[in-house]
Amino acid sequence: MILRTAFSQLSLATWRERQRAHAARVDELIGDHRERAARGKAHPVEDFLFNYYSLRPGHLRRWHPGPDVVLAGEEAREFLRWPEYQECEDGVRLNLDRIPEKRRGFARWLASYLEATANRPAFFGCFGWHEWAMVYRQSPEEIRHNRHPLRFAPDEVAQVVEKGSGCCTHFDAFRFFTPPARPLNRHQPTRETTIDFEQPGCLHANMDLYKWAYKLNPVTPGELLLACFELARDIREVDMRASPYDLRELGYEPIKVETAAGREEYEQLQRKFTERGQPLRAKLRSLAARVGAKAD
Repeated sequence: MILRTAFSQLSLATWRERQRAHAARVDELIGDHRERAARGKAHPVEDFLFNYYSLRPGHLRRWHPGPDVVLAGEEAREFLRWPEYQECEDGVRLNLDRIPEKRRGFARWLASYLEATANRPAFFGCFGWHEWAMVYRQSPEEIRHNRHPLRFAPDEVAQVVEKGSGCCTHFDAFRFFTPPARPLNRHQPTRETTIDFEQPGCLHANMDLYKWAYKLNPVTPGELLLACFELARDIREVDMRASPYDLRELGYEPIKVETAAGREEYEQLQRKFTERGQPLRAKLRSLAARVGAKAD
């Protein structure tokens, strides 16, 4: 069936250029990761973006126009490999009516989750405590990134944890705490109560905007997906710089959150990430609401 639309149209030259620019920027950002992966060499900071998050590098390179856009030219038929796309009078476009109800239900949940997060006051008092709680009272063999040394002896790491803030609100960080660290946290979030705790000052909540962006694919515009990825990439670096690991040999100077100056530095970076995350969260919330409402 051919659909007649009044959506904005992108010429072949325009959307091809946006497609090329997207792929080129991704290659620039992840070239080192792909080269290391080809050699089987692990990296404790950058690998996280492809090990914890499930979007493969090749899929990250794929540009999508988002809703309300018609792609002109015969070449636009390449997008018909995704069932959410459909031919229309002037080319090819997304048709939100083609999204299955299961995914539509997820989108409704996501819109509520993102709205609840955005409406909650931002908290800036965790100071990266979660990364320390993930190695608390572990043996050297148990530590996740044990190819890299810790900046302190185990007893000193334990002191930082025991004297720290202990106020992590993000379940997907909390679930990686060591068993003796969990009771030290002020909150005890669960998968079911995630929406009750999430707040926009959390580094991991802002990093996860990348996850929500690709879970809405192919509806997410490529530019929005890439902005979320770049935010996640920058946050991951700060997250690990504020951890107890010594990663100076990889070029990462520590943010010494065990000191007052380090905590101030961490909070300032956290506030900047929150500012960057809020407009991205708003765009994703609007997109998820449209998908959930079948608003096409």
